[in-house]
Amino acid sequence: MTILLRGVRLYGEGDEVDVAVDDGQIAAIGAGLDVPGDAEIIDARGQVLLPGFVDLHTHLREPGREYAEDIETGSAAAALGGFTAVFAMANTDPVADSAVVTDHVWSRGQQVGLVDVHPVGAVTIGLKGKQLTEMGLMAAGVGRVRMFSDDGLCVEDPLVMRRALEYASGLGVLIAQHAEEPRLTVGAVAHEGPNAARLGLAGWPRAAEESIVARDALLARDAGARVHICHASTAGTVELLRWARAQGISITAEVTPHHLLLDDSRLNTYDGVNRVNPPLREASDAVALRQALADGVIDCVATDHAPHGTHEKCCEFANARPGMLGLQTALSVVVETMVNPGLLTWRDVARVMSEAPAAIVGLPDQGRPLEVGEPANLTVIDPSATWTVHGPALASRSDNTPYEAMELPATVTATLLRGTVTARDGKAGA
Repeated sequence: MTILLRGVRLYGEGDEVDVAVDDGQIAAIGAGLDVPGDAEIIDARGQVLLPGFVDLHTHLREPGREYAEDIETGSAAAALGGFTAVFAMANTDPVADSAVVTDHVWSRGQQVGLVDVHPVGAVTIGLKGKQLTEMGLMAAGVGRVRMFSDDGLCVEDPLVMRRALEYASGLGVLIAQHAEEPRLTVGAVAHEGPNAARLGLAGWPRAAEESIVARDALLARDAGARVHICHASTAGTVELLRWARAQGISITAEVTPHHLLLDDSRLNTYDGVNRVNPPLREASDAVALRQALADGVIDCVATDHAPHGTHEKCCEFANARPGMLGLQTALSVVVETMVNPGLLTWRDVARVMSEAPAAIVGLPDQGRPLEVGEPANLTVIDPSATWTVHGPALASRSDNTPYEAMELPATVTATLLRGTVTARDGKAGA
């Protein structure tokens, strides 16, 4: 069936046009398009059309912790947030360290059909940092794993990390590093600074992240490999990335929406919903991260969507499991922190939330231009709308959002995956 998006503005620019979608592709673009009488018409006059978003960093919890999230509920949250592809991290139970698990994640995502769920394979067996997994088997499996990470844990042994980079380079896949020197974060629960000291919370120094970023940049240089830095959180990391790029090192990085907007002043309440790894930093770090994203030093936005059960968050701050929801609020936070202040245009939003992440992992049908003949992976946005976040109303099985009761700008009004509507007007479903 033909779908007509009536009156959208491509990348938020120029005049309103109609976009016809047929057979999974953009079939026509123009003013006043004629379509068959049985076409589905979506009235989106004045709204922004962007390529569907790609999230390089999600935790969908399946298999093993389906009480917090599963692929079906996570896919619904992703579609409602404007995403057409997400990458599910390997720290499941069992760990995604074999093709048996990664193939299941891919197949289950295809069965749900709301978003392409790409499995992330573990770098080391059991996330133990000792023995490399059979990356080749996972890359060649049904799930076609494109990215490997022990996220949640750092590949701390430099020799293991070097071997992983060399192996990945030969396979044409990507290693994504959770940059945390664990000997500097024993017992740490909050950013090491005045607020943590005043509140009596064990501090997590910036150097724990920055030392691994610097080390892995050098390892990637010597291995002639690519490395991706997960959830960059400090001003120092920004400068290290800038330096590494100047040396010709193949390094990319992501920033989370919560590190763009929030800072460690929120810890005063001791609310476990604010515990996250890496921790919320100081306001000056958030400023540096926003500028780095605008400048292209940080390549893309990734949510680090991390659902947890109520019992895992409603407890002493130090005992709360780290992580927060992010899929349905990501666009709004980017608009709040980057678009409204003039740091990014809507075309830039397409770059950091769709084009760059798709390019980093080599997805051929995502992050494509809004042109006739391209795959119809699309996101329609009402830039003038506002909405108030309420955790229980989100699609996730969990409700641990740090944005509870916040009024945020912009809403996703429709998402299309290869020409099929996967979310519309706040409801998910193909």
